[in-house]
Order: sequence, then structure tokens, then C-alpha cells
Amino acid sequence: MKENNSASQKMVKEQLIARNIKSQTVLEAMLNVPRYLFVPENMQESAFSDSALPIGLGQTISQPYIVAFMTEQLEPVPGMKILEIGTGSGYQAAILAYLGCKVYTIELLEELNIRAKKAINSLEFDNVRIKHGDGYLGWPQEAPFDAIIVTAAPDKIPEKLVEQLKDGGKMIIPVGEAGSIQSLKLITKKDDVIRENDLLQVRFVPMVESDI
Repeated sequence: MKENNSASQKMVKEQLIARNIKSQTVLEAMLNVPRYLFVPENMQESAFSDSALPIGLGQTISQPYIVAFMTEQLEPVPGMKILEIGTGSGYQAAILAYLGCKVYTIELLEELNIRAKKAINSLEFDNVRIKHGDGYLGWPQEAPFDAIIVTAAPDKIPEKLVEQLKDGGKMIIPVGEAGSIQSLKLITKKDDVIRENDLLQVRFVPMVESDI
């Protein structure tokens, strides 16, 4: 555990603070949520490395900096209702849960859904709901959301997700073709006006539609 604490501290200092992540609450979450719990056992020695890591089924856990950057852009506060598309390892949902948000997260791949639920439950968060389903459809029964975070890249912004964002809300989403450079966008919705702001160039796994 001591080694993991040291690795977390190094990650926060060298990968996040050094790259201008300023939110103290986000830095605290990144320090205290044990990232190693969300990677396969054979990858745990690399859990805090400055890169995305494979978690199986062609999916990845995002680079720590990207997780922190996307989280910071949403300006999360306790009680905020957030929809996550692409649970993956469960790490991003755990970061948001640590920050006191009410997290609704959807994963298309059932095996990842089960693994993520196990990791999140091990931390005893009671503010995360995990669903196996198609992220393109969102979670209309729980809409609207204060914020939406998408951790896989569609070719274009899904209209149903924009519809489920509340007035005054934000969505952060990578958009672009699989295998190419994509644009990480911040979407804001105010008085039914949608604005897009390009933030970073990124590479995410593709967001795919379900046949379930």
C-alpha cells in the first residue's frame, strides 16, 4: 500500500500538476482513488504510468492526465448528477464518485460492466449506478444530467446525449474516426443553444452501437 501511495503522489506531481491541472479536489481524487484496482493484475506495476493501458476486449483505461483533464473541465461538485458513457475499467466513475457526484454509467461490454462494478463496490461507493447498455441511447429515465462525460469516440456528437443534458450543463466528448486523431470537445447547452469548444487532440477507442 505504501508503494501505491508513493506512486500516486508521483503521478499527481509529475503528470497532473506539472501539466497544469489546478483543481485541488480533482488532484485529491486522483491521489486517493487507487488506480491499480482498475487495471488487470498483470498490469498493476504499470498502473500509474503516463499512458493508457489495455484492460481487455480491445478497451483501455485512459492516461491519468486525460482522466484528470476531462474531470476538471466538468467542474464537478458534490451532488452533481453525471452520466458517463463507457464505464470501461470503472476508474473515471470512481473519481467522480469520490468527488461526491451521483454517477450513472453505461457500458456496452458486459464483461467490463461486471469487472467495473466489482472494483467500484470494493471502494464502498453508494453513489454509482452501472448499467449494461448502448451509450448512444444514454439513460433517458434518469435525464436530465448536469454533465455528461464520454470515454469513447463517436464519429459525431450523439443527438440523444445532447437532449439529455440539462440547460446550463456541460458534456465532454472525443469526436472523430477510429484510429485517427480525434478532437476532445466541450459542449455547453444554454437556452437551447449548443456551443462546441475544441480542447485537445486525443486518441480514444471507438464508440460503437449495440445490437443487444
